[in-house]
Amino acid sequence: MSLRGGGHSAAPFDQLNLGAQVGDDPLRVAANRRALRDALQLPAEPLWLQQVHGTEVRCADRPGSLRADAAWSAGAGVVCAVQVADCLPVLLASEDGAVVGAAHAGWRGLCAGVLEAAVAALGVPGSRLDAWLGPAISQPHFEVGDEVRAAFIARDPASALAFERNAHGRWQCSLALLARQRLQAVGVQRITDSGLCTFADPQRFYSHRRAAPTGRMAALIWREA
Repeated sequence: MSLRGGGHSAAPFDQLNLGAQVGDDPLRVAANRRALRDALQLPAEPLWLQQVHGTEVRCADRPGSLRADAAWSAGAGVVCAVQVADCLPVLLASEDGAVVGAAHAGWRGLCAGVLEAAVAALGVPGSRLDAWLGPAISQPHFEVGDEVRAAFIARDPASALAFERNAHGRWQCSLALLARQRLQAVGVQRITDSGLCTFADPQRFYSHRRAAPTGRMAALIWREA
């Protein structure tokens, strides 16, 4: 998981903005991506998706459209990546390390089923997968309206547990709990939550809700050769 420091971008994208479609100087974004690749000694350039808050899953091992919100790979040296700035990044790996994946899970994607689609695309039973929930906006800072809560409950009544009424008559939403529920429903039990909040930590993380426009971080996963 990248952080926001140590890059080349100027405010408000300072410093290691990896998002090419947020208004930053393209040359600075390219320099940031090179810096990330060098720092992590990546085996290849990450597959930079064109994320649309949907459920499309791209196989990173084959040519195809980049318009997707998740990617997976069974090949060595193929880097799957998702960009975030409050949405939840979810990394997946089979217990034997043979297949890996990354999913971008904002509330729209979560509600529509992006995690279920990603697990299905990996082709591994959920009981044989490990999942990591990265930094995202936490429940105390993520206020939503009745329509968001209703959309989740329509798909799964247990989703109500992820919403708490606030003093304004709206709802505080836990993306992490919603993701955990969705993953468990398809058999994924080994789930590690980073517990980190993008909104509450401006030194390390970008947050679209805290300050827009802003940059994007990336969560990356790959198989070593």
